[in-house]
Amino acid sequence: MNVTACVERDGKWWAIRVPEIKGLYSQVKRLDKVEFMVKDAAALLGHSDVTVTIVPALEDEDAALIELAKMRRAELRQAEAEAAVASRKAAKRLRALGLPVRDVATLMGISPQRVSVLAKG
Repeated sequence: MNVTACVERDGKWWAIRVPEIKGLYSQVKRLDKVEFMVKDAAALLGHSDVTVTIVPALEDEDAALIELAKMRRAELRQAEAEAAVASRKAAKRLRALGLPVRDVATLMGISPQRVSVLAKG
């Protein structure tokens, strides 16, 4: 059963409401405890095998900032993957041309040990 845990900050606590299960209300101090608390409370109310989606009540500006940060992290992971491929190609090519490991390291701005790993991989 898929349920939505609607959470809202109330002082030092997060108040939890699950619309799909009548009477399921709870609270936690930290968001990382919401899923466990909802599953536990759902089990007590006779609902097993619950999948929880947490939906925090946030100001639009705060939600937008969080989404921007997530998007930028995803872009960063993609750029890192592309940089890794380019680094392997460059290290292999420069080593195949006969350049010493230390020269390749200097050219690429990485350690000689990293060049050795890249050139082998």
